[in-house]
Amino acid sequence: MKVALVHDWLVNYGGAETVCELILQAYPDADIYTLVYDKKKMKGHFENNKIVASRIQKIPFATRIYRKLLSFMPAAFEAFDLTGYDLVICSSSSCAKGVITSPTTAHVAYVHTPMRYAWDLFFDYKKRSGALTRFFMDRWMPKIRLWDYISAQRIDTLIANSKYIARRIKKFWNRDALVICPPVNEERFFPSEKEVQKEDYYVFFSRLVPYKRADIAIDACAALGKKLVVIGGGPCEKEMKARAAGNKNIIFAGRAADETIREHFYKAKALLFCAEEDFGIAPLEAQICGLPVIAYGKGGATETVVANKTGVFFNEQSAASCAEAIKAFEGLDAAKTFDSKKIVAHAKTFSRERFVKDFKAACEKTLAAIRG
Repeated sequence: MKVALVHDWLVNYGGAETVCELILQAYPDADIYTLVYDKKKMKGHFENNKIVASRIQKIPFATRIYRKLLSFMPAAFEAFDLTGYDLVICSSSSCAKGVITSPTTAHVAYVHTPMRYAWDLFFDYKKRSGALTRFFMDRWMPKIRLWDYISAQRIDTLIANSKYIARRIKKFWNRDALVICPPVNEERFFPSEKEVQKEDYYVFFSRLVPYKRADIAIDACAALGKKLVVIGGGPCEKEMKARAAGNKNIIFAGRAADETIREHFYKAKALLFCAEEDFGIAPLEAQICGLPVIAYGKGGATETVVANKTGVFFNEQSAASCAEAIKAFEGLDAAKTFDSKKIVAHAKTFSRERFVKDFKAACEKTLAAIRG
């Protein structure tokens, strides 16, 4: 059987790329199609598979400026000739799911999210953008939305990474979706083999991009006089460092090795998770290490964190609400509410084996339907 895996772009390794590697466990010989491919940054990943980049790869500095080329992405993905493949699997949070397949090809799309910047977060992205970007957003986005809706109708089976995303798919594409949550990577994150003494600090672990809301964690800890270790880098790093300037309790660890991240997960009191995330793998990565989570109570985190058992929620996406949740957490923690072994056991229900089994079953069911 000939299989193709279509992914938005391969320029950094993150949660979506982890899912792609899991899909390849089910279909290891799949050819990979993507908008742009940065071989250096993806070193050690997907090297055993044939990778085909779109014509956008030929544009100078394409692997850096690809996000600014949204209006060209639909045509780039539709230009891929997938004739001859029995199964086409798309891993998509942007335009990858819009490839064109024949009626005899099973087309399965694993959707991390419908395009945030085209739909419900359009106005938020617009507020954060410069004048030139806003100008083009107003003119291009209606066409992008129309294409996004139409291309979603061509997919045989839609799989959402959470119930939250399944609701967004229904809202924007009027399609029902099967839910298969991503697994936690137990090779990268796992419980400590030895007893680790907890220390009096919190940890924030994420790419430093606007919607991750590192500012909330920083401001909440600053207001309470709590120590916070911020792990991660990104375009907002300079802004966040300026925000915390002069506060010795806010420490920036930058992009860290897995060993360093695990060490903080073992020692910290809790992970602060402030984003309205589609699924959000970081809370599971913390919990598999036995670390409770203080999370914004909306989005995918509500499906991975159990209130007052593996963590607590705050109701408003603000520093004040987060600070109140930290206070509540400390009261529960003092009462020994959080059992690290039970937290680990909960995270283990999101296993790699379960994901691969369920995903492959969905693909095989789609294939069977296509074959009649």
